[in-house]
Amino acid sequence: MRLGRFASLLAVGLLLGTSGVGYAGEARFDWFEYQGSDPADARTLAANEYRNPVIAGFYPDPSVTRVGDDYYLVNSSFGWLPGLPVFHSRDLVNWTQIANAIARPGLVDFGHGGLTGGLFAASISYHDGLFYITNTSFYSGGNFVVTAKDPKGPWSDPVWLPDLRNGIDPSLFFDDDGRAWIVNNDLPEGDKEAYDGHRALWIQEFDAKNLKTIGPRTMIVSGGADIATKPGYVEGPHLYKKDGLYYLTAAEGGTGTSHAQMIWRAPAPTGPYTPGPTNPILTQRDLDPERPNPIEAAGHADLIETQTGEWWAVFLAVRPYAGGEMFNTGRETFLLPVRWVDGWPRILDPGTAIPRVGIRPALPAQPPAAIPTAGPFTVRDEFDGTALPLYWMTPRRLEGGWWRLSGGSLHLTPQAVTLSDRASPSLWARRQQHRDASFTTELSFNPDQPGQRAGLAVIQNDEYWFRFTAERLDGVRTLIVAVRAGDADPKQGRILARQPVPGDSPLRLRVTARGGAYDFAVGTGTEGWKTILKDADGTILSTATARGFMGVMVGPYAEGDR
Repeated sequence: MRLGRFASLLAVGLLLGTSGVGYAGEARFDWFEYQGSDPADARTLAANEYRNPVIAGFYPDPSVTRVGDDYYLVNSSFGWLPGLPVFHSRDLVNWTQIANAIARPGLVDFGHGGLTGGLFAASISYHDGLFYITNTSFYSGGNFVVTAKDPKGPWSDPVWLPDLRNGIDPSLFFDDDGRAWIVNNDLPEGDKEAYDGHRALWIQEFDAKNLKTIGPRTMIVSGGADIATKPGYVEGPHLYKKDGLYYLTAAEGGTGTSHAQMIWRAPAPTGPYTPGPTNPILTQRDLDPERPNPIEAAGHADLIETQTGEWWAVFLAVRPYAGGEMFNTGRETFLLPVRWVDGWPRILDPGTAIPRVGIRPALPAQPPAAIPTAGPFTVRDEFDGTALPLYWMTPRRLEGGWWRLSGGSLHLTPQAVTLSDRASPSLWARRQQHRDASFTTELSFNPDQPGQRAGLAVIQNDEYWFRFTAERLDGVRTLIVAVRAGDADPKQGRILARQPVPGDSPLRLRVTARGGAYDFAVGTGTEGWKTILKDADGTILSTATARGFMGVMVGPYAEGDR
């Protein structure tokens, strides 16, 4: 699928950085193509089926709201910007990104914090003609709310919520009487932890007109569904009302293989809350991790009632290629139906595996998204618009004149910022969305001095990455594959392979992922592909090794001393 002018039209929210003056050391990328598939997704779907995940790749912590026949979803983005991607759907299966809620320079400042900080679990809601997103921003202000009359934007500047203290994951609920409430995670009452990972859920009234919390804060859950079991890190709460009762759902157990979703209910927003009789209502921690093609770490769910009266849940989970946390694609957005049993919602019965294929919601058929988010697909960006497509991101800051779109190409000016500097390198990247994937681009770059390099970066975070770049070595343009795999490696990485590519002709660069292995290849002129390095250890990019909450990002990169 070729996405040039169409993708640029979708990118109306990313209005920055498209001007600048190039120079001899500038790198030019003429196009970028992503192709991906997964072995478990080989069979063709029937007309009434859908495939999980519905939004593949690094799209964690989904939250969803409905306005009439339209559904809107937001995800976390952590240290990458523009942040908080906003999606639209009419069938809960086919999703199209329509905005980034944090899309202008200067709205947040992550400083030199790690990439796994930044924008945590967001929640989207709608009331009386206005959309709200509540969120936590590490390193810059804590909890905040942004609003928009149109979910496509523009979204407002953040309004900070100091009364929520140091907690995370705020979620907004509007009651039938028009009153609004915010629930979030925080330390227990008196800031006293009874055990490591002891957290609580709190509620406070919210003034939706003036965008501020009011009245007292009330702790409604301490520890989790059963504090006697010492549950860790209860978080990601959402509140609903059904048949006159208030239902609270939240995750506990951390976002690894112990992840689980719990349910409580109460006669009033402030409680008292009683845990459900069958908790958790969603988990995979009770299944054999050695089962074929597992889906793991399910939780952080949000529930939604459709216009037909069905209930569904969006939630995060992961698809490891080995072990519970050996995955490079990040935490992804999944969809499952919700059953009500004796007045309680249930997503999956205990011991039940998340299906990769399910029966679609009973909603009007919707054409597939122009930019696919599920199943095998190919997306090619021609860089021929006036803005980058909405799914391209850069670390930490949107300010800077180090890039421009011109003449159907993406131009990057090398900066004296490396992938390890916890700063803002010359890097635009997109997500790896499949276990097996390839990233291909055409690069024109002639480094005019030692220390300049440009090509592709493959990055999980500041300490774990590959760099596949053209640079000048002993006076000859040379392709180099370098890696950093933690603090034991130098910040500039270790060289794994090198290949002279003399002259000044354009280079086609390709990175291929095959589960835990990555290959690096080059093509020049009319020649075919030549492998520079095969079977590089890509497990260093897995969550099991690199830790954190993100997935692998790949894209055009430039570095130098200017």
